[in-house]
Amino acid sequence: MRKFAFVGLASLLFTTVGWGSEPKRADVLAVMERVADWQMAYPASWKADEWHNGALYTGVMALAGISASPRYHDAMLAVGEQQHWQLGPRPYHADDHCIGQMYAELFFKHGDAKMITPLRERFDYILAHPKDHNLSFDEKKNPDRLDRWSWCDSLFMSPPVWIRLWQATGDRRYLDFAVEQWWVTSDFLYDQEEHLYFRDSTIFERREKNGRKIFWSRGNGWVLGGLVRMLQLIPADHPARPRFEQQFREMAASVLACQQPDGLWRASLLDPASYPMQETSGSGFYCYALTWGVNAGLLSREIYAPAVLKTWSALTGFVQPDGKLTHVQPVGFTPVTFDENHTEPYGVGAFLLAGSEIYHLSL
Repeated sequence: MRKFAFVGLASLLFTTVGWGSEPKRADVLAVMERVADWQMAYPASWKADEWHNGALYTGVMALAGISASPRYHDAMLAVGEQQHWQLGPRPYHADDHCIGQMYAELFFKHGDAKMITPLRERFDYILAHPKDHNLSFDEKKNPDRLDRWSWCDSLFMSPPVWIRLWQATGDRRYLDFAVEQWWVTSDFLYDQEEHLYFRDSTIFERREKNGRKIFWSRGNGWVLGGLVRMLQLIPADHPARPRFEQQFREMAASVLACQQPDGLWRASLLDPASYPMQETSGSGFYCYALTWGVNAGLLSREIYAPAVLKTWSALTGFVQPDGKLTHVQPVGFTPVTFDENHTEPYGVGAFLLAGSEIYHLSL
């Protein structure tokens, strides 16, 4: 009875957003595999342990969890072996931690300690030698600014690794660090009026052409994605969980209000007219996070499901016949215009994460 009621609602929602018919799980999976296969066939020039690929790996792991083919899991296992399960070279830099999400998730599957031994050594070093300087992003005043989570992207790159290491080892120090430092960064970068994150402190006083504050789409997508990957594991009875859930709902509402009629978000959330180009990386992370929120019961299905289904429809429209995902803003830290044919592995990672949640929504 419950299943039929849901299917009826789902059909209504899909019709509302213009799909015409309910997308099948097989179709969602097929386009995810096509995009992942293209990316693996045409790897970017970034090093395997850099964040660009680390973000991709989170999506490939999500795909591996639903695909019948072992090739995605095997590809990630091969990366880990080739890297000897090492993180990037900079001890404190959040970007160099990102690949650890994939290592930890492979450990959950295989239980092989070698997969997380270098990760644990790195984080134990950080705990033994903590950094406590301020979060200013002014390089001249704060040359060690990248040794803490001083930019919003870092909340996707590092905290989800720390909490996964806690899950893998039971050592609560990793959980405590992730939670404590998340809120240090949030207190610094989160705008309590707009319920969005500044990218870093250099953006605080800058304004868009329309006079609004600058809130970069992908930057806030990194944060919402990071929130999801924290909330997946924070215990229900943890004293900080309500605060995480509150921030997730606040950001979700603000992001939803910025969605454009085509289902996507522009590079600048509060001044989309100045950046009219359609953009898939920030939109992919929003699709992932908001759909997860619906699936997890934290967001209203009635309000958010039509929005994310519209986003997914738009995103799949930028998948070329060979599987290349286009309209990905290049590496940056503010809204910019760019070549619409551009792609990046992190954009593919966001797409795959989004698809993995749409897959579960499409019952």
